[in-house]
Amino acid sequence: MSGRPLLNRRLDGLGTTIFAEMSALATATGAINLGQGFPDTDGPESVREAAVRALREGRGNQYPPGPGIPELRQAIADHQRRFYGLSLDPDTEVLVTAGATEAIAATMLALLEPGDEVIAFEPFYDSYAACIAMAGAKRVPLTLRAPSFRPDLDELRSKITPQTRLLLLNTPHNPTGMVLTTEEQSAIAALAIEHDLLVVTDEVYEHLTFDGAVHVPIASLPGMRERTVSISSAGKTFSFTGWKVGWVMADGPLVSAVRTAKQYLTYVSAGPFQYAIAEALRLPDTHFDSFRADLRRKRGLLGDGLRAAGFEVYQPEGTYFITTDITPFGEKDAYAFCRTLPERCGVVAIPNSVFYDDPDAGRSQVRFTFCKKDDVLHEATNRLRRLVA
Repeated sequence: MSGRPLLNRRLDGLGTTIFAEMSALATATGAINLGQGFPDTDGPESVREAAVRALREGRGNQYPPGPGIPELRQAIADHQRRFYGLSLDPDTEVLVTAGATEAIAATMLALLEPGDEVIAFEPFYDSYAACIAMAGAKRVPLTLRAPSFRPDLDELRSKITPQTRLLLLNTPHNPTGMVLTTEEQSAIAALAIEHDLLVVTDEVYEHLTFDGAVHVPIASLPGMRERTVSISSAGKTFSFTGWKVGWVMADGPLVSAVRTAKQYLTYVSAGPFQYAIAEALRLPDTHFDSFRADLRRKRGLLGDGLRAAGFEVYQPEGTYFITTDITPFGEKDAYAFCRTLPERCGVVAIPNSVFYDDPDAGRSQVRFTFCKKDDVLHEATNRLRRLVA
């Protein structure tokens, strides 16, 4: 064979995701996994039974419709109207995907061409980098800095060039837990309109906000409906991350463009689970309120334990992650810290440095998740106190 590298040069340096690496480390060492963001309990029993019922009744066991089953697309449209006052046509403005990850990939592949620039908050979920690279576009990071992780809107304006095609937003933001305010989103919207930019927004943690922070879809702001692709999923809200049911919401022409790319990725997925998530989206407000309250309590439990263990803790406004700093331990390299943490304490976490183009910007930051059982969080924080000893 020739000396040409086997891996497409656009993906050079991406390798195995940090989540796969650290979860494998947790399995190999028997450590408590506070790295990858998946709950250790299932979601509502009624939703699980809805999936079983769909399987037994033969609904979704064969290929579902390409855009998603009508019942789910209608439920997504109803959800947007119920929580945000947004009106969507379920037939032309909603597309069901294999989780939010496929939604992001299909959107980037559909809307970007080689040479386009994408401005994205840094640190960013690692699939953003891969999807932008696969589309042949250029990633332009806007760094969110501790302790508040708020975006510098003047810096955002300065990064817009004639090659800028779209803004990729994530709010509530993974991994920092920052939630964009309406004022910040209004300023971002004004820039998008002024420079005729598309906006793609990842809103998978939309129902997980705390301390008065409120999620407002940027698509609901004046002038943004026709230029915004909104992405969400069922995994984080209903604790069924393995089902991989996500969706894209936008004006008809944008959804049509994304669907063109999506149909050549998975084509369709999660047939029976689509029926179950259609029912989940219609759960009463008490589900969403109690789920949020329970996660807020767990945030406090883990946050207090991390402080007691010696970490500097940045209080998140949303998601189910807490970002910390390891400099109080006299350490600076979060990746090396996380590689040795299972052996030292029997706990796995994620180094935030892998979410930055400039690793120095998050060199000493480590992310933990609190979407675990109370006894797991108690045991994990007890083990982490060995660092103080």
